[in-house]
Amino acid sequence: MGKLRLIFTKEGRAVYISHLDLLRTFQRVFLRQGMVLRHSQGFHPHPIISFALPLSVGQASDCEILDFEVNGDMDGAGLPEELNRFMPEGVRATDCYIPARPVRELAALRCRVEMTYDNGVPAEAAEKIRNLLLGESVVIQKRTKRKAMADIDIRPMLHSLEMMEESGLLRLDVVVAAQNPGLNPALLATAVEVHLPHLAPDFVQVRRLELLDGEGRIFR
Repeated sequence: MGKLRLIFTKEGRAVYISHLDLLRTFQRVFLRQGMVLRHSQGFHPHPIISFALPLSVGQASDCEILDFEVNGDMDGAGLPEELNRFMPEGVRATDCYIPARPVRELAALRCRVEMTYDNGVPAEAAEKIRNLLLGESVVIQKRTKRKAMADIDIRPMLHSLEMMEESGLLRLDVVVAAQNPGLNPALLATAVEVHLPHLAPDFVQVRRLELLDGEGRIFR
C-alpha cells in the first residue's frame, strides 16, 4: 500500500463544481482508469482520498492537491496522462508522485484577485484600496464554524500585496495565510465592499497560482 499526491488544475466551467461533486468526480475517474484505491475499514468503507485546502466554488487554481492511497506499490509516473482521458472539461492532472511532506507544512497561498469595474476603474481606486488592505487592521464580518457572524481582522493573514491597474480592472497579486487560520482571497474584495463601498468592484475573480511553505518555497 502506498500514498500518492496528485497535482491538478481547475478552471473554466469546472470552477463551479463543488467540493463534494469534485470528490465524486475523481472517484469515478479513478474507477474508469482502473486504479484500485485503498478503502477505509468498517461497515461503510470508502476510498481514502482527500483534498488539501478545498477550493471555494467559483475560484480557479493552477495547483490543487489531491492525496490518495493505493493498493500496491507505484510512484505515479504517467498517471496524470491516463487520468486526463476521463477528466471533465476544465480539470487536468499535471503531476503525480509519492509525497515527502505533510499538508500541515503548507503555510501560504500565492493568488491573483481581479476586481473588474464595468465603467472603468474609479479614480484613485488603486491607491485607496492599497492603503486599506495594507493598513494596521482590516476588520470584516465572517461566518464562523458555528454559523454565527463574528468580526475578524484579516490584515495579519495578508502577507504581501502587489497591485496593477489595467483596462477596466485592478489585479491584486497576493500571498495569504493558507491555514490555522487561512484567508480566502475573495475576502479582500469583501473588505473593499465594506470599507470603501463606492469602490466596490462589479465582478471578482480569484485564481490560486502556487502553494508555499513557511519559508516561502513552493510546497509539493
